[in-house]
Order: sequence, then C-alpha cells, then structure tokens
Amino acid sequence: MLAIAIGPSPMLPPYLLAAVPAVLLAVIDLRCRRLPDRLVGAVAVLAGAPLAVLRPERIGPAVLAAGTVLLAYAILVLLGGLGLGDAKLAAVLALILGFAGWPAVLTGVLAAHLINGPIALFLLVRGRRRALPFGPALLVGALLALTTA
Repeated sequence: MLAIAIGPSPMLPPYLLAAVPAVLLAVIDLRCRRLPDRLVGAVAVLAGAPLAVLRPERIGPAVLAAGTVLLAYAILVLLGGLGLGDAKLAAVLALILGFAGWPAVLTGVLAAHLINGPIALFLLVRGRRRALPFGPALLVGALLALTTA
C-alpha cells in the first residue's frame, strides 16, 4: 500500500523498514495490550533517522509535531484514557508524519480516533467495559496519513 501510494521516492525505504516493527506492535497490542518500548524505539530509529537525513529542513516541524502529540497524549494518560505506550507510539508516529507535513500529522491523529471511537462505542453499548488497544488504530491512522499525503 505504501509503495503504491508513495511511488519511487527516497522516503519509501524508511517507511517500509519501520513497517516491520509496526506490524509486530499491532499484533502484540491486540494480544497483550502492551507496546514494548524496544519496538516503538525501532520504529523511531528505522524511519526517523533516515527521514532526518533525507529531509533535514523538516526536522524542526517533525520534532515539534512529536512534542505536541506527546503532550496531548500525556494529558490523556494522566486522565486515565490511554496507556503510556500509546502516548510514546503516538509521539513517534507524529515525528515520522511530521516529515510529511502538518496535514499528515493531523490526519494520522484524527484517523486513529475515528477508527477506535466506533469500536469503543459498540463495546460500551454491548456492556463490555474492557481496555481497548489503541496501538493498531494509531498505526493504521499513520498509514492512512502517509498514503493520502
């Protein structure tokens, strides 16, 4: 999906490299409701470092996007709405999306909530009050943002 949407861009290899630990993160979060720091860090290193080399002029906006999203999600963590792993993953994905621009960051963050929102509502209506993994929605939101940017 990324290759088709992005085409023969020098930014494609870092995205594809980061997709491997990203898929592992989604599977682990669905099964265990955990996002291991080492895999989140791998996504950051595999995509963030090469993107910084390829687009050094975008480092500032990318870091600002990561910090902004981390602050917003840290507030949600303190309010009990999300786990710390979700906040860390959201910040890493915002960093990566920041290299594509603010519209990609906004799309990625909003898409994640639009994906998980109806699922959470359905579970609440059915009377099931359990933790819902947010990592897969964050990752799909980032994928949608990159493929529509």
